[in-house]
Amino acid sequence: MSSIKISRISMEDPFYQQERDLRNRILLRPIGIPDFGWEHNDASSWHFIASEGGKVIGCVVLVRLDQQASKTQLIQMAVEREFQGQGVGRMLVEHLISFASENRVREIRIHAREDVTAFYERLGFEIVGEPFEEVGIKHRHMLKQLSSELSS
Repeated sequence: MSSIKISRISMEDPFYQQERDLRNRILLRPIGIPDFGWEHNDASSWHFIASEGGKVIGCVVLVRLDQQASKTQLIQMAVEREFQGQGVGRMLVEHLISFASENRVREIRIHAREDVTAFYERLGFEIVGEPFEEVGIKHRHMLKQLSSELSS
């Protein structure tokens, strides 16, 4: 895992096109959503990638939900199939949480697929509310409060 690098990128970064491709292949196409169907927030969001050998192998996006960016939502978490289960997702989310804490984000929300809630719980997120359906898949609202981490 030592050759995997976690970075924050902009839409102008050459890696952005690889991020888009990964999101389409891993997340959208398998559930029948058209390519680029979730990009409406990309310009105002923070993008994080995991790369190895010049290739994007994982990504996650943090969307601002308010003017101050104190409330955010983690979306579009994807890891190349051959790298799943090897800690790439954990590295991405830990980097995103660290970035959020340093940038005065107070909460991170997720619409997590029900089958991955345990992954996010291990990273400090809590399930809130009742299950719901999104894009034909059962999801749970999850939340991580960062305000206490800011004051420490």
